[in-house]
Amino acid sequence: MNECYGKYFVLNGELVPQENFDSSLVYEGESVYEVIRIVNGIPVFFNDHIARLESGVRFRQKDMLGDLNVLISDFSLLLKSDNKQNINIKLVFNYSGGKNSRIVYFIEPLYPSDEQYANGVKGILYFAERKNPESKLINHRLRSDIYHRLILENAYEALLVNRCNRITEGSRSNIFFIRDNTLFTAPSQNVLSGITRMHLIEICAENDIRVVYECIDAASLQLYESVFMSGTSPVVLPFNMIGSTAFNTGHWLIPLLRKLYWEKAETSMDIFAGKI
Repeated sequence: MNECYGKYFVLNGELVPQENFDSSLVYEGESVYEVIRIVNGIPVFFNDHIARLESGVRFRQKDMLGDLNVLISDFSLLLKSDNKQNINIKLVFNYSGGKNSRIVYFIEPLYPSDEQYANGVKGILYFAERKNPESKLINHRLRSDIYHRLILENAYEALLVNRCNRITEGSRSNIFFIRDNTLFTAPSQNVLSGITRMHLIEICAENDIRVVYECIDAASLQLYESVFMSGTSPVVLPFNMIGSTAFNTGHWLIPLLRKLYWEKAETSMDIFAGKI
């Protein structure tokens, strides 16, 4: 699968043909990035993603390589170059040997099917932990190792297990467990707090759905009725199995949270009326 998907990408504000894309722009040096979903040609929760990007850049003691207006202009330039209405865009700030680059490009959309939303997906346990959950950094080696493990086990997502045998997050998602109509998820300081996760937690507060913040022991999976992941592409996607433990994919909270999330997402898109 090509890293850059589509006819063009944007490099430091300039539109460049896709065949000139070099993965070293992303994977050499240090990169801070965001993946933003585009629905009907409009970014979803754009301001939240940029705020998290800015926080990650500050944490790494780097400079922002473009303000909000510059980034809106980059997105607009890319979207107008290719008529893609429903896709993900990756925004990367790359710091490599004193040469800084701002790259904006389409990535191939891998959204769950209706069948996967209804019947769930398989998960595996993977013993690893994120070194710096405060910022979204590219770890090419870890990502590659997990990708190959998922292929070998015909699984959709890996749940990361730390040295204390506690589940923290997914390799590209946040994780929620359900028991007695209560959600259990890791404390924010232990994970990369995803934008989807943030809004799901807000939705729970608005609808009197209880959330407990704790990392679940990997040995106690069978104590939970249902498990789902959250993220930019899956949104709210249930697991039917993690390892050898099966789960209920039809818990009433799962479709409700997905519905309320999309209602909130639509509101976030209103700010781009006439801008992109």
